[in-house]
Amino acid sequence: MYSTYGYETGYMMYNGSYILVLIGALLCMLASFKVKSTYNKYARVRSMSNMTGAQVAEELLRRNGINDVCIAHVPGDLSDHYDPRNNTVNLSDSTYNSTSVAAIGVAAHECGHVLQHHQGYLPIKIRSALVPAANIGSRIGLPMIVLGLFIGFTPLARIGIWVFALAVLFQLITLPVEFDASHRALVMLSDYGILAQDEVDQSRQVLNAAALTYVASAASSILQLLRLVSMVDGGRRNRR
Repeated sequence: MYSTYGYETGYMMYNGSYILVLIGALLCMLASFKVKSTYNKYARVRSMSNMTGAQVAEELLRRNGINDVCIAHVPGDLSDHYDPRNNTVNLSDSTYNSTSVAAIGVAAHECGHVLQHHQGYLPIKIRSALVPAANIGSRIGLPMIVLGLFIGFTPLARIGIWVFALAVLFQLITLPVEFDASHRALVMLSDYGILAQDEVDQSRQVLNAAALTYVASAASSILQLLRLVSMVDGGRRNRR
């Protein structure tokens, strides 16, 4: 007589695993809301120095003897980033010309990344080395898992798990990189007298909120990985 026990167990595990995805999505939504609300709050607070984000970035780099990095203006809000490929600190519309403590904090954070590269900070070296593997993992890991489950070839799905895990590892190594860049930024803003202490505290709130987005993203990736592992293991047991 045909037993539905294996099917029912697999079905419950498959559907139960979606809870992990929902938790991850909720964490990312909450983190996104937090960073936007915090940034908008302190984007209305003008710094006493009256320096723009671009001017602060130039000053911080000059103070650290870095003369080969350009400051560029890029479109968008909170699209700020440092590109080590062309040695450019790219500041968004909300940062480049703004004199707010929020904009200054973000600009200083990107300069923190510049210092990491120039000083050979180990975690950022590891992250840079992981970029190709992480790109591969994010692109083909999930398709390999789905294909392996679809054709009933568990080894392919398991390889897909390991490939996808490379993208998760990249997310994890990003955390110390981002936290360290924020720490460097706040120390420089305080030590160089660009912001008063109360303004440094306000910038810290902005950068801490931004860091939460990376924490949420890493947590979401881990939960997704756990879901995929449960699917592969559940599918293997159902075929026994």
